[in-house]
Parts: sequence; structure tokens; C-alpha cells
Amino acid sequence: MTPSAADNAALNRSAAFASIAVAALLLGLKGWAAWTTGSAAMLGSLADTTLDLVASLATLAGVWIAAHPADDDHRFGHGKAEALAAMFQVVLISISALTLAFHSVQELIAGARTEAAGEGIAVSAVAMVATVALLVWQRHVIARTNSLAISTDHVHYQSDLMLNLAVIAALALDQYLDVKGADPLFGLAIAGWLGWGAWGASQDAIDNLMDREWPQEKKDRFIAVIARHPELRGVHDLRTRTAGNRDFVQFHVWVDGKMTVSQAHDVMDEIEEKILAEFPGIEILIHPDPEGHVDGGLASTNVLAR
Repeated sequence: MTPSAADNAALNRSAAFASIAVAALLLGLKGWAAWTTGSAAMLGSLADTTLDLVASLATLAGVWIAAHPADDDHRFGHGKAEALAAMFQVVLISISALTLAFHSVQELIAGARTEAAGEGIAVSAVAMVATVALLVWQRHVIARTNSLAISTDHVHYQSDLMLNLAVIAALALDQYLDVKGADPLFGLAIAGWLGWGAWGASQDAIDNLMDREWPQEKKDRFIAVIARHPELRGVHDLRTRTAGNRDFVQFHVWVDGKMTVSQAHDVMDEIEEKILAEFPGIEILIHPDPEGHVDGGLASTNVLAR
């Protein structure tokens, strides 16, 4: 593992450990608050925090496995462990949303009211402060490592801010303004918010697992880098994918057919050097072809001609 990769792995683990610590702290506080207030919104927040802890443990496992270098059984590395951890989080968030929605409907029908709103509001306020601190650190780590698992965890904890704010609003409306049904209605709103967050978080993980091509903007930036080499006559059959926080790219290049193998090899090395300067850590596979050679299909398209 290169020094940069080792540093990124350490940062990802630190973010995962921070997430576990925050979830464990809030689990104890919200368990007490849910018991004290009887609030559906607080119960939903407790359920979400319980799953946060499980998801954070899965995130730690994901980033730890993903940091392992390629081996004989995994020649492309272990990066997709992050996508699997992200999908596990999505499943947990979805379960939390469905459970909360069911409980809120029951409370709405029964006309249940909350108690001891002050304690619940205080716990939610503490939870928001702890969550903001975690989000700041996660944002720093994501900027450095581009970790999919940490990014999904970050999205989840962003929704927690709204969730805790909703709990405060529900308790205040129910207890201090005597708005009947406020708590279960906020519980349903929180369930919908969690479901929407799960849907959004699943998209990147699915794209990662399905080897979706890079966004066009990123591909255009990549093509602009390789187009700078004067020996290239064309680039075709460009294929890209991402596994965890690692990018992979392969493509064919047209060069002068009169080049020797040694000369073509030197050109490929120069291209790789330019690419790595702009896209550090990327895995590159280049296949040189004599100018004009066409294999058919995707290989017939010269991306430099766009």
C-alpha cells in the first residue's frame, strides 16, 4: 500500500470510529429520552440511532476491507467492500423508516400523547451538537479520500440533523402548544425523510457495484489530459469504472504504425505519467493500435474526435 493510500485508509477508519462513538453516545441518551417521553418521534430517532450504530460498524468493516491491497483472489483490489457496506446501510435505513411509519400510524389512531418534553428536547439538542461535529470531520475525510462508505454514512447523519430538529418540534407542539397528533405526524414525516435518504444513498452504491461509467464531465476531463500527447492519433474503446474510492480506466490508442514496440511502450509510459498527475491512484490499462486499425463496435469510436 502506498503512503497516500495508507493515509487515506487511516482517515477512513478514523471517520468510522468517530461515527461509532457518536452513535453509541446518542443511543444511551435517546433510549432514556424515549422511555421518559413516550414520544413516537423520539422512538423513531432512537431506532434510527440504533441502526446508525450497526451501520457505522458495517462502515468500519467496509473501509477496513477496502483498504486491503490486491491479492491473488482479488486482482482488482477490495474497493467494492465500501459499496457493500453502503448498501447494508441503505437496507437498515429502509427498515428504520418502515418501522417508524408503522408505529406512528398506530400512535395517530390511538391518539397517544407525549410526556416530559423538556428531557426529550434537551437530548435532541445534544444529539444535534454531536452530529454536527461528526459531519465536519466526515466532510474533511471525504474530501481527502472520496470514500463511498463514509459518504453514505455522511448522508445518513445529515438526515439525522433534520430528524432531531423534527423531534424537538414534535415535542414542543404536542406538550407546549397542545397540538394533538403532532408527534405521530412528525414521526411519519421522519419516516418519509429516512426513506428518501435511503433511496438517494443507494444510487451511488448501485452504480459502483454495477460498474457504471464515470460521469461525462469526469470523462471529458480525462480525455483532455490524454489528448495533450503529440504522438496520439486517436483514442477509442474507452471504458471506466469505480470501485470504492479507486478508479479504473482502460482504452485503446492509435499511434504511428511504424513505431517500434519500444517506442510505443515509451509513449504509453508518458501517457500514464500525465494521467497519474491529474488522477492520482488510478488503475490504467492502455492498448496501442496502429493508426486506423478498427476492431469494430465500441473500438471504432474515436473519443478525441468529439
